[in-house]
Amino acid sequence: MSRVRLGRWLLVIPMGLLALATIYPLLFTANVAMKTRREYILDRFSLADSLRLENITTAWSSVGMARYAANSVLVVACSVFLLLLFGSMAGFALSQLRFRGSSALFIGCLAALFVPFQVIMVPLARIMADTGLVDTYPGLILAYVAQFLPFTIFLMASYYKTIPAEIVDAARIDGNSVYGVYGRIMLPLGAPALLSVGILNTLFCWNDVLIALLMMPSADHRTLMVGVTSLRGQYSEDIPTFASGVLIAAIPVLAIYLFLQRQIADGVAAGSTKG
Repeated sequence: MSRVRLGRWLLVIPMGLLALATIYPLLFTANVAMKTRREYILDRFSLADSLRLENITTAWSSVGMARYAANSVLVVACSVFLLLLFGSMAGFALSQLRFRGSSALFIGCLAALFVPFQVIMVPLARIMADTGLVDTYPGLILAYVAQFLPFTIFLMASYYKTIPAEIVDAARIDGNSVYGVYGRIMLPLGAPALLSVGILNTLFCWNDVLIALLMMPSADHRTLMVGVTSLRGQYSEDIPTFASGVLIAAIPVLAIYLFLQRQIADGVAAGSTKG
């Protein structure tokens, strides 16, 4: 029993320290957001005297975080919709349909996962500039789709491979076309994977700074994360207001992790048992 307890403590202590190291920056940011500028200068690590929301309301209204948040919601919603649509169709085709070159296409999707965005950043910027898509919502949406589509295809194809091929064959015998099989059979069966992949893509697009900063240089079209980074220079002497902006940008992500953590874990593990 002593060895079992010792083993548990050896596991609990490092995990507790890791959890504390993860939670502390969030608590510190929330505490700073509740302080006045004078309180922060006097003692940045002390607890706020009271729960003040003036900094949060200032960051939301006066600084323009509301407009940045609306831009992020629009871009992320459109990007995730297109990613799920194209990713599920491609995943179905690569996992259940047999055609010449399907294996090479799937390997190409896998290879694209290992290409960092910095490698294609300059060519992408030139293409978007030549086509007039820089500083436009469609341009940023297409950039997100191009960046995260290989990941979506990989997870959806891995999940669809776990579905027996007999189901697709039976649907084809019943007279369904390829699109009928996809719409009537594969989409309902793939709903758990679509939910998980949609959550992951939402987090990826929401937290992105580099692509959004490259594609949306003007202030009116900034996303929320780019707007937060701009606060660092605009409010370099007003740290509580900057912390309020960081807190506003983090709240949606924290809510997703808190309430949909099981779906996120399922999405990471999608298709790992087969294929």
